[in-house]
Amino acid sequence: MTPPQNESLPNFLIVGAPKSGTTSLYHYLAQHPDIYMSPIKEPSYFMDEVRPENFSPEAQDRVRRGMQSVRQYLSGNMQERRFGGPVTSWEDYLKLFREVSGQKAIGEASVAYLWSESAPRNIAAAIPQAKIVMMLRNPVERAWSQYRQAITMGLVQHSFREHIRRNREHEGGCLCIYNPFLELGLYGEQVQRYAALFPADRIRVYWYEDYRDSATKVFRDLLRFLEVDENFQPDVSRRYLEAPPPDGACALESADRRYLQDYYREDVLKLAEYVHRDLSGWLEAERL
Repeated sequence: MTPPQNESLPNFLIVGAPKSGTTSLYHYLAQHPDIYMSPIKEPSYFMDEVRPENFSPEAQDRVRRGMQSVRQYLSGNMQERRFGGPVTSWEDYLKLFREVSGQKAIGEASVAYLWSESAPRNIAAAIPQAKIVMMLRNPVERAWSQYRQAITMGLVQHSFREHIRRNREHEGGCLCIYNPFLELGLYGEQVQRYAALFPADRIRVYWYEDYRDSATKVFRDLLRFLEVDENFQPDVSRRYLEAPPPDGACALESADRRYLQDYYREDVLKLAEYVHRDLSGWLEAERL
Protein backbone atom coordinates (compact mmCIF):
# COMPACT_ATOMS: atom_id res chain seq x y z
CA MET A 1 0.00 0.00 0.00
CA THR A 2 1.50 3.31 -1.09
CA PRO A 3 1.55 5.89 1.74
CA PRO A 4 -0.84 8.81 1.22
CA GLN A 5 0.69 11.76 -0.55
CA ASN A 6 -2.42 13.93 -0.92
CA GLU A 7 -4.54 15.67 1.69
CA SER A 8 -7.69 15.16 -0.37
CA LEU A 9 -8.34 11.62 0.73
CA PRO A 10 -11.59 10.11 1.95
CA ASN A 11 -12.23 10.60 5.65
CA PHE A 12 -15.15 8.20 5.63
CA LEU A 13 -15.97 5.02 3.76
CA ILE A 14 -19.25 3.17 3.31
CA VAL A 15 -18.02 -0.42 3.44
CA GLY A 16 -21.23 -2.43 3.03
CA ALA A 17 -23.28 -4.41 2.87
CA PRO A 18 -24.37 -5.08 -0.73
CA LYS A 19 -28.12 -4.81 -1.46
CA SER A 20 -28.69 -2.80 1.70
CA GLY A 21 -29.57 0.62 0.32
CA THR A 22 -26.03 1.94 0.03
CA THR A 23 -26.36 3.12 -3.58
CA SER A 24 -29.26 5.38 -2.65
CA LEU A 25 -27.35 6.55 0.41
CA TYR A 26 -24.31 7.34 -1.76
CA HIS A 27 -26.39 9.50 -4.12
CA TYR A 28 -28.16 11.30 -1.26
CA LEU A 29 -24.86 12.10 0.45
CA ALA A 30 -23.44 13.40 -2.84
CA GLN A 31 -26.14 16.09 -2.88
CA HIS A 32 -24.89 17.63 0.39
CA PRO A 33 -22.82 20.80 -0.17
CA ASP A 34 -20.38 19.84 2.60
CA ILE A 35 -19.83 16.30 1.34
CA TYR A 36 -17.73 15.12 -1.59
CA MET A 37 -18.39 11.58 -2.81
CA SER A 38 -16.05 9.77 -5.17
CA PRO A 39 -17.51 10.05 -8.70
CA ILE A 40 -17.07 6.28 -8.98
CA LYS A 41 -19.16 4.23 -6.61
CA GLU A 42 -17.41 0.94 -5.88
CA PRO A 43 -13.80 1.86 -6.75
CA SER A 44 -12.85 -1.13 -4.52
CA TYR A 45 -9.24 0.04 -4.36
CA PHE A 46 -8.53 -1.31 -0.88
CA MET A 47 -9.61 -4.86 -1.76
CA ASP A 48 -6.70 -7.07 -2.76
CA GLU A 49 -9.25 -9.72 -3.75
CA VAL A 50 -10.68 -7.68 -6.64
CA ARG A 51 -7.86 -8.10 -9.13
CA PRO A 52 -8.17 -9.77 -12.55
CA GLU A 53 -6.15 -12.85 -11.61
CA ASN A 54 -8.63 -13.63 -8.81
CA PHE A 55 -11.62 -13.84 -11.15
CA SER A 56 -12.78 -16.90 -13.02
CA PRO A 57 -11.04 -17.32 -16.41
CA GLU A 58 -14.18 -16.38 -18.34
CA ALA A 59 -14.50 -13.13 -16.36
CA GLN A 60 -10.90 -11.93 -16.51
CA ASP A 61 -11.11 -10.26 -19.92
CA ARG A 62 -14.28 -8.42 -18.86
CA VAL A 63 -12.59 -7.20 -15.68
CA ARG A 64 -9.56 -5.96 -17.61
CA ARG A 65 -11.79 -4.12 -20.08
CA GLY A 66 -13.55 -2.55 -17.12
CA MET A 67 -10.23 -1.42 -15.68
CA GLN A 68 -9.27 0.16 -18.99
CA SER A 69 -12.62 1.94 -19.11
CA VAL A 70 -12.03 3.26 -15.60
CA ARG A 71 -8.62 4.64 -16.56
CA GLN A 72 -10.18 6.44 -19.53
CA TYR A 73 -12.88 7.85 -17.26
CA LEU A 74 -10.27 9.10 -14.78
CA SER A 75 -8.38 10.88 -17.55
CA GLY A 76 -11.51 12.86 -18.41
CA ASN A 77 -13.57 15.41 -16.51
CA MET A 78 -15.50 12.82 -14.42
CA GLN A 79 -18.65 14.93 -14.63
CA GLU A 80 -21.00 11.95 -14.80
CA ARG A 81 -21.05 9.52 -11.92
CA ARG A 82 -20.04 5.97 -12.67
CA PHE A 83 -20.78 2.67 -11.01
CA GLY A 84 -17.97 0.19 -10.60
CA GLY A 85 -14.22 -0.13 -10.83
CA PRO A 86 -11.97 -1.58 -9.86
CA VAL A 87 -9.40 1.16 -9.39
CA THR A 88 -6.11 -0.66 -8.83
CA SER A 89 -3.36 1.97 -8.51
CA TRP A 90 -2.83 4.57 -5.82
CA GLU A 91 -2.30 7.28 -8.45
CA ASP A 92 -5.68 6.51 -10.01
CA TYR A 93 -7.35 6.37 -6.62
CA LEU A 94 -6.09 9.87 -5.84
CA LYS A 95 -7.67 11.13 -9.07
CA LEU A 96 -11.09 10.30 -7.64
CA PHE A 97 -10.62 13.14 -5.14
CA ARG A 98 -8.86 15.73 -7.28
CA GLU A 99 -12.05 17.83 -7.50
CA VAL A 100 -12.44 18.19 -3.73
CA SER A 101 -12.91 21.90 -3.06
CA GLY A 102 -13.22 22.46 0.64
CA GLN A 103 -15.90 19.91 1.53
CA LYS A 104 -15.65 18.79 5.12
CA ALA A 105 -16.59 15.16 4.59
CA ILE A 106 -14.95 13.21 1.77
CA GLY A 107 -16.20 9.72 1.08
CA GLU A 108 -16.40 6.69 -1.09
CA ALA A 109 -18.62 3.60 -1.07
CA SER A 110 -17.35 0.13 -1.94
CA VAL A 111 -19.75 -2.29 -0.34
CA ALA A 112 -17.65 -5.44 -0.71
CA TYR A 113 -15.08 -3.86 1.66
CA LEU A 114 -17.15 -5.40 4.45
CA TRP A 115 -16.71 -8.92 3.06
CA SER A 116 -13.06 -8.40 2.11
CA GLU A 117 -10.43 -9.69 4.51
CA SER A 118 -7.80 -7.32 3.12
CA ALA A 119 -9.79 -4.06 3.01
CA PRO A 120 -9.90 -3.28 6.76
CA ARG A 121 -6.15 -3.49 7.23
CA ASN A 122 -5.45 -1.65 3.94
CA ILE A 123 -7.80 1.18 4.90
CA ALA A 124 -6.30 1.37 8.39
CA ALA A 125 -2.80 1.55 6.92
CA ALA A 126 -3.59 4.27 4.37
CA ILE A 127 -6.26 6.31 6.19
CA PRO A 128 -6.05 5.44 9.89
CA GLN A 129 -8.39 8.29 10.93
CA ALA A 130 -11.18 7.26 8.57
CA LYS A 131 -14.75 6.85 9.76
CA ILE A 132 -16.41 3.58 8.80
CA VAL A 133 -20.09 3.34 7.86
CA MET A 134 -21.98 0.04 7.58
CA MET A 135 -25.55 -0.65 6.53
CA LEU A 136 -26.64 -4.18 7.45
CA ARG A 137 -29.70 -6.03 6.20
CA ASN A 138 -31.32 -9.31 7.15
CA PRO A 139 -28.87 -11.62 5.34
CA VAL A 140 -31.66 -13.85 4.00
CA GLU A 141 -33.41 -10.88 2.40
CA ARG A 142 -30.06 -9.53 1.23
CA ALA A 143 -29.22 -12.77 -0.60
CA TRP A 144 -32.69 -12.96 -2.14
CA SER A 145 -32.44 -9.35 -3.34
CA GLN A 146 -29.06 -10.02 -4.96
CA TYR A 147 -30.41 -13.09 -6.72
CA ARG A 148 -33.49 -11.17 -7.94
CA GLN A 149 -31.25 -8.46 -9.36
CA ALA A 150 -29.14 -11.06 -11.18
CA ILE A 151 -32.32 -12.55 -12.66
CA THR A 152 -33.53 -9.12 -13.78
CA MET A 153 -30.18 -8.34 -15.41
CA GLY A 154 -30.20 -11.68 -17.24
CA LEU A 155 -27.07 -12.92 -15.50
CA VAL A 156 -28.71 -16.12 -14.23
CA GLN A 157 -31.77 -18.11 -15.27
CA HIS A 158 -31.81 -20.92 -12.71
CA SER A 159 -33.67 -21.28 -9.41
CA PHE A 160 -32.61 -19.67 -6.15
CA ARG A 161 -31.83 -23.07 -4.65
CA GLU A 162 -29.63 -23.88 -7.64
CA HIS A 163 -27.88 -20.54 -7.20
CA ILE A 164 -27.19 -21.42 -3.57
CA ARG A 165 -25.87 -24.84 -4.60
CA ARG A 166 -23.49 -23.29 -7.13
CA ASN A 167 -22.35 -20.76 -4.54
CA ARG A 168 -21.46 -23.53 -2.10
CA GLU A 169 -19.67 -25.38 -4.90
CA HIS A 170 -17.58 -22.28 -5.77
CA GLU A 171 -17.02 -21.21 -2.16
CA GLY A 172 -13.48 -19.95 -1.60
CA GLY A 173 -12.61 -20.19 -5.28
CA CYS A 174 -12.33 -17.66 -8.09
CA LEU A 175 -14.63 -14.64 -8.04
CA CYS A 176 -17.67 -15.09 -10.26
CA ILE A 177 -21.45 -14.63 -10.29
CA TYR A 178 -21.71 -17.39 -7.67
CA ASN A 179 -18.85 -16.34 -5.39
CA PRO A 180 -19.13 -14.49 -3.12
CA PHE A 181 -22.86 -14.69 -2.52
CA LEU A 182 -24.02 -16.11 0.78
CA GLU A 183 -20.71 -15.07 2.34
CA LEU A 184 -21.62 -11.41 1.86
CA GLY A 185 -24.16 -11.77 4.68
CA LEU A 186 -21.81 -13.21 7.32
CA TYR A 187 -21.61 -9.90 9.15
CA GLY A 188 -20.50 -11.05 12.59
CA GLU A 189 -16.88 -11.73 11.72
CA GLN A 190 -16.80 -8.95 9.14
CA VAL A 191 -17.85 -6.23 11.61
CA GLN A 192 -15.34 -7.44 14.14
CA ARG A 193 -12.49 -7.18 11.63
CA TYR A 194 -13.12 -3.44 11.49
CA ALA A 195 -13.64 -3.18 15.23
CA ALA A 196 -10.18 -4.64 15.75
CA LEU A 197 -8.59 -1.80 13.75
CA PHE A 198 -10.81 1.25 14.28
CA PRO A 199 -12.08 2.71 17.58
CA ALA A 200 -15.76 2.32 18.31
CA ASP A 201 -16.47 6.05 17.99
CA ARG A 202 -15.35 5.94 14.34
CA ILE A 203 -17.58 3.04 13.32
CA ARG A 204 -21.29 3.55 12.75
CA VAL A 205 -23.57 0.58 12.07
CA TYR A 206 -27.00 1.23 10.57
CA TRP A 207 -29.78 -1.20 9.82
CA TYR A 208 -31.52 -1.45 6.47
CA GLU A 209 -34.86 -2.01 8.16
CA ASP A 210 -34.49 1.27 10.09
CA TYR A 211 -33.36 3.08 6.95
CA ARG A 212 -36.28 1.67 4.95
CA ASP A 213 -38.83 2.70 7.59
CA SER A 214 -37.30 6.02 8.67
CA ALA A 215 -34.78 7.18 6.08
CA THR A 216 -34.75 10.79 7.28
CA LYS A 217 -33.89 9.83 10.85
CA VAL A 218 -31.06 7.55 9.80
CA PHE A 219 -29.74 10.07 7.28
CA ARG A 220 -29.65 12.87 9.86
CA ASP A 221 -27.79 10.66 12.31
CA LEU A 222 -25.24 9.87 9.62
CA LEU A 223 -24.77 13.58 8.89
CA ARG A 224 -24.12 14.17 12.59
CA PHE A 225 -21.58 11.33 12.53
CA LEU A 226 -19.86 12.99 9.57
CA GLU A 227 -20.00 16.38 11.36
CA VAL A 228 -21.83 18.24 8.61
CA ASP A 229 -25.12 20.14 8.60
CA GLU A 230 -27.74 17.61 9.66
CA ASN A 231 -30.64 19.79 8.51
CA PHE A 232 -29.87 19.26 4.82
CA GLN A 233 -32.76 17.59 2.99
CA PRO A 234 -31.72 15.54 -0.06
CA ASP A 235 -34.05 14.67 -2.90
CA VAL A 236 -35.01 11.11 -1.96
CA SER A 237 -37.61 10.60 -4.66
CA ARG A 238 -35.43 8.13 -6.54
CA ARG A 239 -34.22 4.73 -5.32
CA TYR A 240 -31.23 3.05 -6.91
CA LEU A 241 -30.47 -0.58 -7.85
CA GLU A 242 -33.50 -1.98 -6.08
CA ALA A 243 -34.53 -5.49 -7.00
CA PRO A 244 -38.09 -5.70 -8.34
CA PRO A 245 -40.66 -6.77 -5.77
CA PRO A 246 -41.40 -10.50 -5.71
CA ASP A 247 -44.46 -11.65 -7.63
CA GLY A 248 -46.45 -14.82 -7.52
CA ALA A 249 -44.19 -16.48 -10.08
CA CYS A 250 -41.00 -15.66 -8.24
CA ALA A 251 -41.23 -15.66 -4.48
CA LEU A 252 -38.80 -16.95 -1.88
CA GLU A 253 -39.86 -20.45 -0.95
CA SER A 254 -40.24 -21.36 2.73
CA ALA A 255 -37.74 -24.21 2.45
CA ASP A 256 -35.10 -21.90 1.00
CA ARG A 257 -35.74 -19.34 3.71
CA ARG A 258 -35.32 -21.95 6.44
CA TYR A 259 -32.12 -23.20 4.81
CA LEU A 260 -30.61 -19.71 4.85
CA GLN A 261 -31.79 -18.97 8.37
CA ASP A 262 -29.96 -22.10 9.50
CA TYR A 263 -26.91 -21.11 7.44
CA TYR A 264 -26.75 -17.65 9.04
CA ARG A 265 -28.01 -18.53 12.54
CA GLU A 266 -24.68 -18.79 14.36
CA ASP A 267 -23.32 -15.64 12.74
CA VAL A 268 -26.51 -13.65 13.44
CA LEU A 269 -26.35 -14.62 17.12
CA LYS A 270 -22.69 -13.59 17.23
CA LEU A 271 -23.50 -10.23 15.65
CA ALA A 272 -26.47 -9.62 17.95
CA GLU A 273 -24.32 -10.17 21.01
CA TYR A 274 -21.58 -7.93 19.69
CA VAL A 275 -23.81 -4.98 18.72
CA HIS A 276 -26.31 -5.44 21.59
CA ARG A 277 -29.30 -5.57 19.26
CA ASP A 278 -32.14 -8.05 19.11
CA LEU A 279 -31.85 -9.69 15.69
CA SER A 280 -34.21 -12.58 16.39
CA GLY A 281 -36.51 -11.29 13.64
CA TRP A 282 -33.88 -12.30 11.09
CA LEU A 283 -34.27 -15.89 12.24
CA GLU A 284 -38.05 -16.10 12.32
CA ALA A 285 -39.77 -18.56 10.03
CA GLU A 286 -41.43 -16.13 7.65
CA ARG A 287 -40.59 -12.59 6.58
CA LEU A 288 -40.80 -10.66 3.29
